[in-house]
Amino acid sequence: MTHPVWADGRAYEAYVGRWSRPVAGEFLRWLDVPPGRRWLDVGCGTGALTSTVLALADPAYVAGVDSSPGFVAYAHSTVRDTRAAFQVGDARALLVPDRCVDVVVSGLAVNFVPEPARAAREFARVTRPGGVAAAYVWDYAGGMALLRHFWDAAALLDPAVAERDEGRRFAVCDPESLRGLWTDAGLTAVAVRPVDVPTVFADLDDYWRPFLGGQGPAPTYVASLSAAHRARLRALLAARLPVAPDGSVRLTARAWAVRGTAPA
Repeated sequence: MTHPVWADGRAYEAYVGRWSRPVAGEFLRWLDVPPGRRWLDVGCGTGALTSTVLALADPAYVAGVDSSPGFVAYAHSTVRDTRAAFQVGDARALLVPDRCVDVVVSGLAVNFVPEPARAAREFARVTRPGGVAAAYVWDYAGGMALLRHFWDAAALLDPAVAERDEGRRFAVCDPESLRGLWTDAGLTAVAVRPVDVPTVFADLDDYWRPFLGGQGPAPTYVASLSAAHRARLRALLAARLPVAPDGSVRLTARAWAVRGTAPA
């Protein structure tokens, strides 16, 4: 299986990064962290969650960490705030001392870490006693409609595509798995909730174009197809998507959010 590409921040923003921003806002309102706290954003990607923390949570500072040099460079260039800094790093081995940050967050990244349990333990390790460790991931199995429609159509044309489908591949994108991940990491008062946001596309082209950007599992799959197969997939999606009378495609994206408290 071809591994997904994570390098082009602009293409990722057009694909799903833009939908992370409304989820991030609901997520932060749920966390309700007081101002002046020290934050760590693990798997910061293009900076969507970091920029939302800066806008809504009034932090003392936010450190963003991501394994993709391309995404870190994009975040550096777009998040212009002296309270934010970004660096390349591994969620499984954070270069941060024990119990040194008030809040650890991660948006749409935990499922892509090869060993998510190690990442969760790192979140617990670096969070000060009484601090918050939290994350959100897409509900790939059903609630992330723009991807569910894509993979269901792709599987009709190519049954072997199932191994690429995030809904089948990722084992931590449901409430009980997230709860177990956080509890096993030693975090307490663990809670999980859904966050639903609308994903409205102006027309079919607006829905389809981001899949041509090559960033992430679905666009990487599209890039591997012949032109004829790609055209068949687009036509099948056009026949299956719920297109409104004005030509728009109105879908909903669901993420699952989890939070826990670092023990004394």
